[in-house]
Amino acid sequence: MSFLHPKTHLVTAENALRGRSEYPFSVPETHYVTGRRIREPFEHDGLHTAVFGMGCFWGAEKDFWQRETVWSTAVGYAGGYTPHPTYEETCTGRTGHAEVVRVIFDPAAISYAELLSIFFENHDPTQGMRQGGDIGSQYRSAVYYTSEEQRAQAEAAAEAFGKRLANAGYGAITTEIAPLGDFYYAEDYHQQYLAKNPYGYCPVLATGVSCPVGLFAPF
Repeated sequence: MSFLHPKTHLVTAENALRGRSEYPFSVPETHYVTGRRIREPFEHDGLHTAVFGMGCFWGAEKDFWQRETVWSTAVGYAGGYTPHPTYEETCTGRTGHAEVVRVIFDPAAISYAELLSIFFENHDPTQGMRQGGDIGSQYRSAVYYTSEEQRAQAEAAAEAFGKRLANAGYGAITTEIAPLGDFYYAEDYHQQYLAKNPYGYCPVLATGVSCPVGLFAPF
């Protein structure tokens, strides 16, 4: 197995790191900011899950936890092969995972379409395997859907927003839209990082193009 895997290329299942059967670190139960649970079981029924990759997951998570209508958030790894990866392993590009934020929401308070607008407006989805100076497959733009309804909305949003980006002079959207497989929590110190470290650095790269919900049909 080569240890020179390019970080900007997606690793194959055969060449991914082996991983492990359980977390090699502790995962907190509750959100540092809201005090709500970030792990099942949640406080009430009817909550849905959305998972987004927007580059550095510190800033991505903050984009969502600041919304009062979002129930809870957590950062982690998705879209790859290695079971229970560490941050260091993910950064090698040899787990196949993207850094993601998992958003727990009540659709009666905020719709999935609204979450997609937040997703597209707060990063540049045309960058490929990077976000600005953060280079590597773990920084790719991604939507990992949990239902066919979410898939249809994500594809419609990408198509509609892609037209607005093209009119503004941007390239094609490179967002990966795929079913959510396993979501693995990141280490404790990554959870709500920018609340614990208010002067922490996480580059934010956005196009400045708005993605109003009305751009696409809320199925």
